[in-house]
Amino acid sequence: MTLAGPVLPDPRVIVRVFDELLWALRREGFEISTSQAIDVLRIVGALGLEDRANVRDGIAAIVVHRARDRARFNVAFDGFFAGDVLPGRRTLWERLTAQGFATQELEALRALLDQLAASRPGALALATLLTRGAELDRLLAISGVSRAIDASSGLQIGFQTHRILGQLGAGRARQALGDLRTLLVDALGPRGEVLADALAAELERSDDEVRAYVRRVHDARVSELESERGHHRVQTTPFAALTDAEIEEVRRSVRRFAERLRGGARVRARHARRGVIDAHGTLRRALRTGGVPFDLVRKRRRRDRPKLVLLCDVSDSVRAAACFLLEFTYAAQELFERARSFVFVSDLGETTRLFARAPVRVAIAQAWGGGVVPTSDNSNYGRVLRSFEARHLREVDRRTTVVVLGDGRTNHHDAAPEVLDRIRERARTLIWLCPEPRGQWGQGDSAMARYAPHCTAVYEVRCAADLESAARALL
Repeated sequence: MTLAGPVLPDPRVIVRVFDELLWALRREGFEISTSQAIDVLRIVGALGLEDRANVRDGIAAIVVHRARDRARFNVAFDGFFAGDVLPGRRTLWERLTAQGFATQELEALRALLDQLAASRPGALALATLLTRGAELDRLLAISGVSRAIDASSGLQIGFQTHRILGQLGAGRARQALGDLRTLLVDALGPRGEVLADALAAELERSDDEVRAYVRRVHDARVSELESERGHHRVQTTPFAALTDAEIEEVRRSVRRFAERLRGGARVRARHARRGVIDAHGTLRRALRTGGVPFDLVRKRRRRDRPKLVLLCDVSDSVRAAACFLLEFTYAAQELFERARSFVFVSDLGETTRLFARAPVRVAIAQAWGGGVVPTSDNSNYGRVLRSFEARHLREVDRRTTVVVLGDGRTNHHDAAPEVLDRIRERARTLIWLCPEPRGQWGQGDSAMARYAPHCTAVYEVRCAADLESAARALL
């Protein structure tokens, strides 16, 4: 069987081959429902079998749900259809015919297997293990072995293989093969012994397939664990210590987190439009008709989206943390009725319009490059806070959340912490995100120990995990 050439005339052959393909994919970890299997056959019928790449792309569109799984799907698909004959995917009878056994001998084997099935409990297991193919794939997929194997099972692969073979009835199958050998010798003479040896070799290949399956499951668990460990390490690595590749990974993580929050906000808004059941109003309406009919009364709860004002220090010491916070704000605009962003070093400059018209990386690069405020100056928090108070404090109201990102290092200038009191009086919440550990607050020119009491909340934001926690608290 090959995917090149004319369409096969017998649809049953196509169904069998692609049924085996789908079970092989399930064994590789792809979740494929019955409806998806039907869709696979439909798309194969629509595309034909002349172009293997088209068939692969069509099936991938149905069974591959995540982009990162596409490469694994391609390997499994190409491996299944490797070669022109697919000896490993033939039926038992095709494999025996290829070994030179005559039709009369195979007919005798069929009859003896049917006879043995009526009297020997292990005959069914023997037939399954001899057939292999989709039936063995199905039994492995539903055996639950994948849940019992983890990344620490490397030294237990032999034990797990033996356990699964026991569940599949390999011991009973070998006992049944012993009885079948006697029957074959009685019916076919020396050729019966040769045929029994061929069946024993088929059982050994079944053992090898099960062992390879356990190995693949274990390797997949190891790969998943390494990926999780790598992601956790990146999430907890301080911003200043990230490599360029890790910075890109954190950026993607920040965007995914913002998307999750936006999706949750849409669900809450949809539920808010329906309203919640008003038990008091429902009972009062039911009294009018004696409870027949019983109509539910709903009450609507209005949720006002908060306003956000963001002040980010873009000096060298906090630039990385500011980058990710600005990326989060840019991606989560739907969560706020209006988000205004400012950057500062010694002067304060608004970046709201810049972020509205330019891609986030372009906007951040311009802010860092001195396009908004001079970045070569030393930080002057007192001057920045007074400037914000004079120019923008009147625009802050009880729906406004003010977020300041900075290390609070004033270069020994006046810190002006009293300005935070006036901002907090007008705002709904005043949150400070500090990229330095709490143990360094108050050391040297740090004014964080003086700023913290004037804020509603202060969070350490040294890594991506800290930023996610702070963002959840913010929202």
